[in-house]
Amino acid sequence: MAQNCLPPVLLTGSGRPVLLPNEIECFFLSSVDLLCEDNEPNANLFPHLKSGLLTLTTHRLIWLSDSPSASAFSVPLATISHIFSHKKSLKSVFASPRVRFQVSLSPEGTVSASGSRSVVATVVIRGKGDCDAFLAKFWENWRGRAWEEAESVSGSGSGLGSNVAPAASSGGFYSSDGTVRMVGVSGILRKQQEMWESTDRSLHEAFQDLNALMSKAKEMVMLAEKMRTQLLSGSSSQANTTGDEQMGSKEEMQELLLSVGIISPVTKESAGALYHQQLSRQLADFVKVPLERAGGIINLIDIYCLFNRARGTELISPDDLLQACSLWEKFDVPVVLRKFDSGVMVIQTKSHSDEQVISKIKILATKPDALRSGISASDAAKTLGVAPAMAKEHLMSAESKGVLCRDISPDGFRFYINLFLEFDRDDKYSKKRFGVTEQVPSDLLDEVLAIGAQVRGSKGSYPGA
Repeated sequence: MAQNCLPPVLLTGSGRPVLLPNEIECFFLSSVDLLCEDNEPNANLFPHLKSGLLTLTTHRLIWLSDSPSASAFSVPLATISHIFSHKKSLKSVFASPRVRFQVSLSPEGTVSASGSRSVVATVVIRGKGDCDAFLAKFWENWRGRAWEEAESVSGSGSGLGSNVAPAASSGGFYSSDGTVRMVGVSGILRKQQEMWESTDRSLHEAFQDLNALMSKAKEMVMLAEKMRTQLLSGSSSQANTTGDEQMGSKEEMQELLLSVGIISPVTKESAGALYHQQLSRQLADFVKVPLERAGGIINLIDIYCLFNRARGTELISPDDLLQACSLWEKFDVPVVLRKFDSGVMVIQTKSHSDEQVISKIKILATKPDALRSGISASDAAKTLGVAPAMAKEHLMSAESKGVLCRDISPDGFRFYINLFLEFDRDDKYSKKRFGVTEQVPSDLLDEVLAIGAQVRGSKGSYPGA
C-alpha cells in the first residue's frame, strides 16, 4: 500500500531527485526513517521507510533510499494539515529526535490536499542532524506555501487567455481599462513592446545593487528559461526564413541562457555534513551538457568557471570542486575525473575512448604535409575540436603509446608519426606506407636502428621505438 500512498519521485542520472518548476532544496538529513505511528488501519496506509536521505524543499519532503535500488517517495507540503511542536523531555534526551506531522489522505488511500481523513507521520532522525533547525525550516516552508504561487501564476495566465476572447468578440475600440484596443499585427507588436518594457524594468531593478540582484535572481532565471524555450521553439519554425547571421546570434543567445543559473544550488547551509556528497551529485548532472559540446572531455578549470557562473552568488572554492569530483568513484555516475601525466586534470565521460582520439591523430599525422613538417597542438585542436592545451595532452598521450615522436625546437613542439617502427634491419628499403620510397643507405639505417635501440633502453622521447 506504500506505493499507493506516497507519490514516487523521478531521479537524475546521479541519483538526485528531479525538482519541480521553481522548487528549491532547503535542508538535508541523513539516516532518516519516515513512518507512521498511528494504530490500525491508518498504519497500513502509510509506508515504513527505513534509513534514507530526507530532503526538505519548498514544495515537498523527499525521502531517498540509501539502498542500491534507490527508491524515492515524497510528501507534498500541500497535503500536510498540521505540524506538531517538538516537545523536549527526559525520554527524548536518550532517544532519536522525532518530528511529527499530520498528512491528509483521500478515500482511495493516497495523500491529497483535500483528503477526508488524515494520518500522523513521523520523521525519526538517526543521523547527526540538527532537529531544531530542520523543524524551523519545515515550519517556514509550510507556512510560505510556495506551491500556491506557482499555481496562481499558471492560473492567471490561463485566466488572461480566457478573458481575451470575450473582450475581442465585443467589437469595441476600447478595453475595460480605457486604453485603445489593438488587434491583429498591431496588437501583437504592442504586446511584445509591453513585454520587453516590463523585462527592461526588471533588469534595471535587478542590477541596482547586490541586494536587489539577489532578490531578483529567481525571477531572472525564470525569465531566461522562458526566453530560451521561445528561442528553441522559434528556431525550428523559422529555419527556412532566417539568415545565417541571425541563426548564429540565436545560438549564441541560447549558449548564454543555458548557463544563467541553477535554480536550487547545493549550499553548506542547506546540506550541512552532506554538502560535498550532494554537490558531487549536482555537479555530475551539470557537466552532461558541457561534455556533449566538448566531445566527451573538458578541462577542470573550464568546468569550475561554468559551474560557478551557473550558481550565481553561491560560489564554491576550487577545493570544494576537486573534492566533489573525487567522490564520483563512490557513486554510479557516467563521468570521471582524470589526471594526465603532466598534471592537467579533466572531466570526461566513461564512454570516452582514447583509442578513437589517437586514431584521429594518427590519420592527421600521416597526411603529406604532416609527414614533412609535423603537427602542432593547434593542428590537433582543429581536428579534434578541443582547446590547444587539451590537444597537446592528447598528443603527449599518443606519444606515450608509441604512435608519435616529438621534436622540440625554438618554434615549440612538433609531433611526427613514429617511423622507427617501420624500419627493418634485414630490409634496406623503407616501407611505402607513408610515401617514403627512396633507398636508405646501410650506414644510415644502422645508425637509426642504434638510436632506436638506445631509446628503447632509456625510455626517452621515443617510447614506442
